[in-house]
Amino acid sequence: METKLLDLKGKEVGKFDLPELFSVKPDPHFIHEVMKHYLANKHRGTACTKTRSEVSGGGKKPWKQKGTGRARHGSTRSPIWRKGGVVFGPKPRSFRQYLPQQKLRQALVEALSARAADGAVLVMENLALAAPKTSSLNDLRKGLNAKSVLFVTDKMDKNFKAASKNIADFGWCLAQNLNAYEAMRNTKLVFTAAGLKALAASVKEVK
Repeated sequence: METKLLDLKGKEVGKFDLPELFSVKPDPHFIHEVMKHYLANKHRGTACTKTRSEVSGGGKKPWKQKGTGRARHGSTRSPIWRKGGVVFGPKPRSFRQYLPQQKLRQALVEALSARAADGAVLVMENLALAAPKTSSLNDLRKGLNAKSVLFVTDKMDKNFKAASKNIADFGWCLAQNLNAYEAMRNTKLVFTAAGLKALAASVKEVK
């Protein structure tokens, strides 16, 4: 499978042959399962409410049982009272899910294949900039014309990292840290040539 080879200005300068891991037939149901895994692990699970045993008040019966004409109550901590306890409310808990490493890597390969089929995978020779200036990436940003772009490389160039800090839709990661969630979430995936080699090597290690 071929894709566009770009320069630092976002202009196409040729074609690039993608590795075999970009030509796998994706299984949408499997990718969906893995996406739920990543989203669940991002869930902090810190929501907390107080039960009737945790709220303040309720030390004595509000009024006597009979003779007042009002409904009988035993405590102001009751859930039907204002500032009373919450019934079946959320408590802090873990939403973490666990999947085998081989499954996560297979999902990454299938996600990359799906994105390549959509034309969302591009390649650049490198990300080396002469100076750490955001203005030097303006042409690249216009050329990519994407809502969000993830740059994947074997090692990050300091000038590129500093220049892209002020561009909200530019993100980056190392090839060995790339996962299926990031591959599916971003509009465009831009790999360096060295980043593709590092990615292929990391996938083989897990297999």
